[in-house]
Amino acid sequence: MKTFEFSTELLPGLPEELGLECLSRLPYTAYRLASRACHRWRELLQSLDFYYHRKRLGYTQKLACLLLVFNSGIQNGPKNPGVSVSSSYGIAVFDSVSQSWDRLAPVPRYLNGLPFFCQLASCEGKLVVMGGWDPVMYDPVTDVFIYDFVTQQWRQGKDMPSKRSFFAIGACGGRVFVAGGHDENKNASRTAWVYDLRTDEWAELGELSQERDECEGVVIGEEEFWVVSGYRTESQGQFDGSADVYGFKSEQWRRVEGVWEPGRCPRSCVGIGEDGKLLNWAEINRGARVRACGGRVLVTGSEYGCGALGFYTVETKEGQNSKMENISVPNEFSEFVHAACYAEI
Repeated sequence: MKTFEFSTELLPGLPEELGLECLSRLPYTAYRLASRACHRWRELLQSLDFYYHRKRLGYTQKLACLLLVFNSGIQNGPKNPGVSVSSSYGIAVFDSVSQSWDRLAPVPRYLNGLPFFCQLASCEGKLVVMGGWDPVMYDPVTDVFIYDFVTQQWRQGKDMPSKRSFFAIGACGGRVFVAGGHDENKNASRTAWVYDLRTDEWAELGELSQERDECEGVVIGEEEFWVVSGYRTESQGQFDGSADVYGFKSEQWRRVEGVWEPGRCPRSCVGIGEDGKLLNWAEINRGARVRACGGRVLVTGSEYGCGALGFYTVETKEGQNSKMENISVPNEFSEFVHAACYAEI
């Protein structure tokens, strides 16, 4: 962490350390307004050093970012002329501390809804949206969008190197990792790439040990990116029990056998247990789907087969039994969650 130096006082009449402490305690919702106070404040609030300073002091806030279906109007396109579409994808944000819900502004390029089946990841206080299908044409897209919670604005990142859907995704240290999935012709993939949020560049990683369509990704201990299960092109729906693991230090892949129940789809069921190891939420509750992590885990599911969808939080403290607590959800946010991650701001 570098030492902050300012030519003017952060807060008039206060030592620099106290001024920095005061600004460090600001809630992220006040950043946009505070950035307008002066150039120094804007420069500080938008810097990565300030983000990691707040993180080290424990002042960051963790939010669940959920890809939900919201009501919309009629959409017409070459592939669906005159067809009424009553829903579109948008991002909902849940603060488990204040129990508050909000909806992010739409991406300028997709004002009527995000691409279907796009994936979410977050690092260094920003939300990243990747891939999916064009909501009008239903064609796979390579779009990348980044939402900055400080400026409350979207920007477009460098396109993904290739079209892919239902891929594994994970983020760590300013980088977003993607692997597996399938292309526009439904051919399963074994390729993997990493996106650097700071340089806006993509780099290819080594190949997976096998093709993995509809796999699930999870980062464990800021040390490894796990690509769990999936299936080959010629084995549609036959989910594998293995995983490919990428080590951030070794920059190599290794294959791990027997980490998943063969035949079970891993999407939204993979989590991290109290011991830091891989966890199958479906073993706890067959209908449970993990949606976001970070201190508390946000889980969706129903108490019985065709029951109403419920939202729950689970404390993940080592050495204690996990207990699900039902949370109240406004009607507009109570739809099925298609993808999720947590953002630390």
